[in-house]
Amino acid sequence: MTLTTHDRTPARLPFALPPVGIGTAPLGGLFEQVSEQDAAATLAAAAAAGIRYFDTAPRYGHGQAEERLGRLLGPAGITEPVISTKTGWLLRPRADGSGTDVVTDWTERGIRESLESSLERMGRSSVDILYLHDADDYAAEVRATAYDAVRRLRDEGLVKAIGFGMNHSAPLAAYVAAYEVDVVLIAGRFSLLDHDAMATLLPLCAERGTAVVVGGVFNTGLLADPSDGAMFNYRPVPAGELARARRCQELCAQYEVPLAAAAAQFPFLHPAVTSVVLGCRSADEVTANAEALRRPVPAELWARLAAEGFVPEELI
Repeated sequence: MTLTTHDRTPARLPFALPPVGIGTAPLGGLFEQVSEQDAAATLAAAAAAGIRYFDTAPRYGHGQAEERLGRLLGPAGITEPVISTKTGWLLRPRADGSGTDVVTDWTERGIRESLESSLERMGRSSVDILYLHDADDYAAEVRATAYDAVRRLRDEGLVKAIGFGMNHSAPLAAYVAAYEVDVVLIAGRFSLLDHDAMATLLPLCAERGTAVVVGGVFNTGLLADPSDGAMFNYRPVPAGELARARRCQELCAQYEVPLAAAAAQFPFLHPAVTSVVLGCRSADEVTANAEALRRPVPAELWARLAAEGFVPEELI
């Protein structure tokens, strides 16, 4: 695995999607605030590692992540980034001036306003990918207005590709089956600890030629550092999942492979996966993740992990 030679971009996607991206929720203050200096160092480290794909959203820090991309990508030396952002939710100023609230709006007017606001925050005239964000419970709205709205934005050249970004595989697969979808982002459901996307989503995307971006490969940090205080899928880790993660770590150690390396490279075992997006809040995390993706993982380790249920047998 390298950051530069892996390319599985399906024909449906009209541009080459880099195999590795940076998820910017941490730069928007997910779990803890990140200083402007650390955000700048994070993006500079991404440039040094050859990473130029960045996934963001208005909801990440109520626009902060997008604003930081707009301010800091150029100074970091990233002049031709690939950027994905999301829509379906709007930032509305509070009446008392204390900040903004996030509200859903799946109308064409709301979709356009969301994208226009994102472009303004990032100082851009277009983005590469626009995802309908967390549309799990909004199938009627997607059918009535939202899908046609993003399709028109693609036709107008404001975005190059459209899709859905979600945390649950079943509704995401339903959208892929129902619409012409260029790309999907599935977070937390295709990892060493969670194979849910294998059931229907990944086979369907392979059949339809839909690119798959996988986020949450560390399940909110557990598979990067399975310590007592780890988070699992945005919550404190249950004892059972902590034990499973530590067993993965033990197996990896037998082959002198860091757990993070196996976790980061696991999604690429499935041929439908085009890219992996890794959330980073510091330059050190970017460097560590880049090294994890370059670390050789022997076939024998994948087989051992499969024997204990951490890797689907059909991928070996």
